[in-house]
Amino acid sequence: MAETGTDLVALGPTSHMLWLSGADPHGDERPVMLLISQDHAGFLMPALNANSVRQATDLPFETWTDEDGPAAALDRLLAHCRITGTRQVLALDEAMRVDFALLLLDVMDAPVRKFTDQTLGHLRAMKDAAELDALRACASLNDAAASAGFAALRNGMTELDVANVIRDYYKSQGAKPEFTIVAFGQNGAFPHHHTSEAKLADGMAVLIDTGCRTGGYPSDMTRCGWFGDVPSEDFLAIAGIVEKAVQAALAVVRPGVRARDVDAAARGVIEAAGYGEYFVHRTGHGLGIDIHEPPYITATSDTVLREGQVFSIEPGIYLPGRFGVRLEDIVTVTPNGADIFSGLSRGIWTATPPSSD
Repeated sequence: MAETGTDLVALGPTSHMLWLSGADPHGDERPVMLLISQDHAGFLMPALNANSVRQATDLPFETWTDEDGPAAALDRLLAHCRITGTRQVLALDEAMRVDFALLLLDVMDAPVRKFTDQTLGHLRAMKDAAELDALRACASLNDAAASAGFAALRNGMTELDVANVIRDYYKSQGAKPEFTIVAFGQNGAFPHHHTSEAKLADGMAVLIDTGCRTGGYPSDMTRCGWFGDVPSEDFLAIAGIVEKAVQAALAVVRPGVRARDVDAAARGVIEAAGYGEYFVHRTGHGLGIDIHEPPYITATSDTVLREGQVFSIEPGIYLPGRFGVRLEDIVTVTPNGADIFSGLSRGIWTATPPSSD
C-alpha cells in the first residue's frame, strides 16, 4: 500500500477477504467489510454474524445491529484506520456489492477510487508453495475424473450421463464438483455449452471441460476425444492445429513476458492455418481461489508475467454445425518457463463403440 500510495483497501465478503483473513462471512444485504489502512485492519461486522466469524479471525470488529444500522460502526472503524482527510486513495474490492461500496464512498471525503489490482490482487497473483501444492493436487484429481468420463463413453449416453460420472468421481474423492461441460458433436462448437440431454452416437467428437475444488483450490482442464472407429481427417487436422497453438503459447511463457505475447503465440498458429475467425476467446485466465482471476491472457493485456503466477492456456477452434476443439492446461510461471499441473496427455481420446454382436 505504501509503494502504491494507497490509503485504504476495502474488501467485501468475497474471495479477497477469504484469501487475506481466512474469514468467509455469511453474505447478504447486511454490510460487512474488511478495511485495511497502512497501520490498522478491522471488520465492519453485523452483530448477528460476529460470533461465527470470530472463529476464523482475531482482527478487531466494529459490530452493528439491525436496530442501530451500520453508520456509527463504520465511522468508528474509519477513525481507527485514520481515514479523515480529503482525496485519500481507496482501493475497492471489485467483487463487493455496489451498495456496500457506495456506503463507504458516501462517508469518505472525495476519495480517489481504484481497484485492488496493485495491492491485494498483485499479491494473490503470485502463488506461494502451499497454494501451488494445493492446485497441483486438485489438478491430479481432475486428471482421473476426466479419464473416468472418457472411459465411460457408450452409445446412447447423454452429455449429462457423462457429466454425472465425472461429478460422482469427484465426490468419491471428497472433492466438490465446480463445473462440468460435456459437449457431443456440434455442441462442441459452443465454447460455454450447457451440458444437455444430447445423445452420443458413432462418429461424434467429444469435448470435456471440467473442474473440481479440494483443499480450498480449484482445477480446470479441457480434453477432446472421438467416439467411433476412426476420427475424421478434418477433426484430426483441427486438433493438430490447436495442439500446436498450445505448444507455441507454452514456449513463450517466462517471467518478464507480456500476457498479450502468450495470446499472440497461440493465436498466430491458428490464424496462419486459416482458422483465426474460429478462435473466439482469450487464450487464458488466472486460477487461484477463484477459477477466473488475474492474470488474463488476452490480445490486449500488457500484464507482465511474474514467477508464481498461475493461469490457463486454452486455445480453441469452433466450427459451427460440426464440432469444436479446445485443449486446456493450467500452468505456473517458473524461471525456466511454464510448468504444467496436469499429467494427462493432450492427445485425442478415442473410444470404439461396442459391437452389436
